[in-house]
Amino acid sequence: MLATDPDGVLIRLRDLCLALPLTAEKVSHGAPAFSVKGRMFAYFRHDHHGDRRTVVCVRTGGRDEQDMLIELDPDRYSWPAYIGSSGWIAIDLAEPDWLLVEQRMATSWRLAAPSSLAGMV
Repeated sequence: MLATDPDGVLIRLRDLCLALPLTAEKVSHGAPAFSVKGRMFAYFRHDHHGDRRTVVCVRTGGRDEQDMLIELDPDRYSWPAYIGSSGWIAIDLAEPDWLLVEQRMATSWRLAAPSSLAGMV
């Protein structure tokens, strides 16, 4: 679903991401993206190619984790276009559970960060 206030959702998401160590933001493929040491760990998407959804895409440990999350809560998790096959999952932000989003951001950050930084989060 689309968030009723996507700008407010992005502000909250940005705050969570930029609170993580050595995180940077840039526009990638027309959308806000967050990285650690040049490796992306989150993409914000609002109505991406007309999909009528507001989501954040985050890294996972791979296909087994993606399948488990989608099976566990198909209203919250979905397969993101283009990057799903690379181990990413989309989290619906229409009515976000911010604690869950914060936890997933930290996990995604750890998966993207160089091993020398992994203990920082």
